[in-house]
Amino acid sequence: MTPKEEFAQRIGRLQEELKGKGIDGALIVCPVDIYYFAGTRQNSVLWIPADGEPLLLVRKSFSRARGEAAVADVRPFPSSKEFPNLFGEEVKSVGLTYDVLPLQQYNFYAKLLAGREFVDISGLNRELRSVKSSWELERMRESGARLCEVFRQVPEFLRAGMRELDLAAEFEYRLRKAGNEGYVRMRAFNQELFQGLAVSAATAAQPGFFDGAVTGRGLSAASPHGASTATIDPGTPVFIDFTGVFNGYIVDMTRIFCIGALDPEFVRAYETAISIQKYLVDNLKPGAICEELFLASAAMAEDAGFGRNYMGSPGENARFVGHGVGLELDEFPVLAQGFKVPLRAGQTIAIEPKFVIPGKGVVGIENTFAVNEKGGMKITDLPDEIVYI
Repeated sequence: MTPKEEFAQRIGRLQEELKGKGIDGALIVCPVDIYYFAGTRQNSVLWIPADGEPLLLVRKSFSRARGEAAVADVRPFPSSKEFPNLFGEEVKSVGLTYDVLPLQQYNFYAKLLAGREFVDISGLNRELRSVKSSWELERMRESGARLCEVFRQVPEFLRAGMRELDLAAEFEYRLRKAGNEGYVRMRAFNQELFQGLAVSAATAAQPGFFDGAVTGRGLSAASPHGASTATIDPGTPVFIDFTGVFNGYIVDMTRIFCIGALDPEFVRAYETAISIQKYLVDNLKPGAICEELFLASAAMAEDAGFGRNYMGSPGENARFVGHGVGLELDEFPVLAQGFKVPLRAGQTIAIEPKFVIPGKGVVGIENTFAVNEKGGMKITDLPDEIVYI
């Protein structure tokens, strides 16, 4: 279980930010944020005043929330008539996370708390959550170790002629047996992911909706992401990109496998990806500007002759090379064009330089690192080399 001191520190940091911005309190409605600040994912709403003790209002399950929550004041969610009475006259401004708040819910709370000013604290909340404590970093190292163990097992079951779907299913089975929780939470609107993907050859290079370099064909137009029923042939790159989710904390990694020899073009692209990863890891230090790291990586890809293939199909390239991970897959910071903010010690980032060659396949690398004074500290500690079978 998470130590109660963790939650006290998290709440304290949020309260300091609220006071600094003149906001009287935060009404936390997103389940993953409630879990971060209160230690329970039960259906509830968390009120954190700028001064004073938090209050957790539970719809279901009250008994479980009361047993799990790290806050002392846990009550059943009140009636609409009683709800406004929980907020004193001194509460004039209320922080909400607009990035994940449906308009219907906004209108619901705006009606209950008529006369109050609502303030968007989305960025503030995400910045706070981006910096991991030593306790959180240890949880992520544990997640990384378990995920790496399943990746080590891939040569035991990867065979020519098997379907991508069967490869993915075997990986998922072993990962689940290892305790993987499977909830790959994402904050971005209209994004979704089923644990990861195992794809090969041309199907790996198909573009799609997912906001990343590689989407895969998937199984239908309703599920156009991940493994398909295509078979895996010798001499083609097999791209396995999976998340591991343990105790809520996500790590993300990719490895390339090949049955037999690999085309020299893929080998050269892969070596470029490794060089880009090394550059980024060496510079994954507090103060480094996220956008500058991305632009430098894109320049390295261009110099190697793979600029048009970098981070996606030509013309549909993703404009990032790293994304924050933690309780969600798409946390801050993002090593992306337009993200002109400095890195902070303790942030955890999945670095993923990848190359998509249409009609042929995909190669690349992905590991999760923690920002450190000496550069990125590797959390998914497994050799990066292509695994030949």
